[in-house]
Amino acid sequence: MPPISRRLVLQTSLAAGALAVASGSVPSRAGAVDEFGVLRGRWVELATGGAIDAADPVYAGALANLTREAQGFLDTLNADPNRTALWSDLPLSPASGNFSISYTRLKTIALARATRGTTLTSDPAAALASALDFLNQRAYNETLPETGNWWFWEIGAPRALLDTCILAYDVLSADQRASYLKAVDRFVPDPNRRTNSPSVRETGANRVDKALIVALRGIAGDNAASVAKARDALSDVAENGKNSVFTYVTSGDGFYRDGSFVQHGNLAYVGTYGNVALGGVANLFSLLGGSTWEITDPKRTVILDAVEASYAPFMVKGLMMDAVSGRAISREKAGDHRNGHATTSAVLLLASGVAEPYASTYKALAKGWINDDYLPEASIPEISRAKAIADVKPAPDKPRHLQFPNQDRVVHRRPGWTFSLALSSKRMARYESGNGENLRGWYVGDGMTYLYNGDEEQFFDAFWPTVDAQRLPGTTVSSKPREPLGSGPGTGTVAAYADWVGGASYQDTLGAVGMHLINHDKSLQARKSWFCLSDAVVALGAGITGTDGYQVETVVENRMSTAQLLINGRTATNHLYDAPRWAHLNGVGGYLFPEGGQLRVRREDRTGSWSEINVGNDTAGSTTPYTRHYQSLVVEHGLEAGDYAYILLPGANAWQTALRALHPGITILANTATVQAIRSVRDRVTMANFWGPGSVDGITVDGPASVVVGPTTIAVSDPSRTATIVRLTIERRTGVPVVLDVAVGGTRGATQIFQRTW
Repeated sequence: MPPISRRLVLQTSLAAGALAVASGSVPSRAGAVDEFGVLRGRWVELATGGAIDAADPVYAGALANLTREAQGFLDTLNADPNRTALWSDLPLSPASGNFSISYTRLKTIALARATRGTTLTSDPAAALASALDFLNQRAYNETLPETGNWWFWEIGAPRALLDTCILAYDVLSADQRASYLKAVDRFVPDPNRRTNSPSVRETGANRVDKALIVALRGIAGDNAASVAKARDALSDVAENGKNSVFTYVTSGDGFYRDGSFVQHGNLAYVGTYGNVALGGVANLFSLLGGSTWEITDPKRTVILDAVEASYAPFMVKGLMMDAVSGRAISREKAGDHRNGHATTSAVLLLASGVAEPYASTYKALAKGWINDDYLPEASIPEISRAKAIADVKPAPDKPRHLQFPNQDRVVHRRPGWTFSLALSSKRMARYESGNGENLRGWYVGDGMTYLYNGDEEQFFDAFWPTVDAQRLPGTTVSSKPREPLGSGPGTGTVAAYADWVGGASYQDTLGAVGMHLINHDKSLQARKSWFCLSDAVVALGAGITGTDGYQVETVVENRMSTAQLLINGRTATNHLYDAPRWAHLNGVGGYLFPEGGQLRVRREDRTGSWSEINVGNDTAGSTTPYTRHYQSLVVEHGLEAGDYAYILLPGANAWQTALRALHPGITILANTATVQAIRSVRDRVTMANFWGPGSVDGITVDGPASVVVGPTTIAVSDPSRTATIVRLTIERRTGVPVVLDVAVGGTRGATQIFQRTW
């Protein structure tokens, strides 16, 4: 029988079973074996897109891509009875993850075989069965010890193996499946625990990954206990919810009430691990909905609410910001487009398995992201879900200022542009590296700024391998040369040392942000502030000291661009400008320098390859050289001390920038190691970051605080989280009541005491 006929017969029976679950007509508990068949059918539909119209041109590219990839793996699959590996480029060895990658390739072949509209040259059924037997005998079975990276044994390999078992269920004997499942039972017996280190409780994305694996194991092997164990792992019934995915955390991994998502203990990771968690939960909701094991925990709202609270803030025009993607920024096959696409896909999948009002909210969010960004490598199921919301009205992108004190991230959204900050503190690490990844991530958490305007390729088009990693936008750094990090096994984070990191949000639209920077080797310190306004961001730095004998620099901008750059109205050259008034980069915006300074302009071509920043086992970058043109503005402070002040005007043209240099509408009230403060005429606010007790413009505090004072509202926080009481005195006349907003980042929940003089 030709492959297409086999595929159609398989899909027809599976679709009927899935429909039974969706309509609520699932078999009774007594007929659990039949229910497993229904769920296997549903999983195939989720993976393949089901009964799509393969003639629809919208699927042509995805079908061609899947066919080409699967056929390539099939053509190069070693069928020799005496083979020692399935593919010549994936030799099997005890410590490598090549066995896991081999399973992933087999899954791709099985997926193509089960997907309507692919055109494999022959039915790969026999090759799949033989290859699975080979890996089970030689690389992955219950008698083997874990070697190398635990992830391949407990997540990567079992997930790909189970997907393949279900996609190719009709070509495997019961004995074959039973043999493969013994290996899964050996390495993933409990989704709550790390098998190679049982004292480690799985959290966040890793727990969701394992829950899905255990669910698929139960479905593949007709095991009700496994499916129930998977469902309960999300609620952590065994440990009274202590590590539940459906519980807000106050430390460590998981979702926080402020919208933060942390993985690996102290890293902002919603863009990668968070995507894995969301996608896994979405799959489980869609897979188990209407079945005996439907997820009904009322606390599931934690992750349902996270779509708006944790994910949407970091989505810009369909992109997921690199500021929350950790070491994955070094992966050539990742990037903000693809991570954003994964978020969109997970949200749409979740929308299909939840009730209102969540479903409509998710669809509206996803529709906006799809309108702004669409990748040609979208999978067939993703295209199918996108087609289903063609008539949905996209959610509006409202101006907002969002601070996430539990992950040291800030997002400032305005019409036409978005500004983001990546900070670090004693609570949150600077960056993560390891397993050969992110070898030049030294400063990504030291106050790096991201400006998103109309350039959607800025951080995607080979930015990370070509940018000067010692001069990232927004950072204050020593010019002492750094060496790439080690590429040994395991991952690790690099600690930060300061308490004072965070700020105060004003009416959810404006905000003051500060960071006491103590660099990696404690040879440099600075007090850095960013005051986020309706049309500008004011950046101040003071108390800057360096002790390593190298020049200290603050990077105003370092952007991949060939556009015209002006300094004081004239075309910029590679030069050190003394006391510049303003700069303008066409297509980006303007930069004002109200206190002058020494500004170094660099316009240069930079060449690099992904292999220079990622040599990971399964994520290694190519050696292909990429050349990109960069333009940077760097304030040079000298060897020992300095300060800086600049105002970013996103979207401003050259004429507007020159005019604002004469009439900025913003007054710098203080820029010292004690207090940094500004006043904005347009926004009618005074903003101040107090690094300790101090006064400015009629505002006095008795300790560390971030304060924003407007006509009727005061926002205040203690970003250092060291004070039990903040005493704030404001000398100002007003004819209306003053409203206090204490729901701002950084406070410890203590009583705030205010003294007012009107």
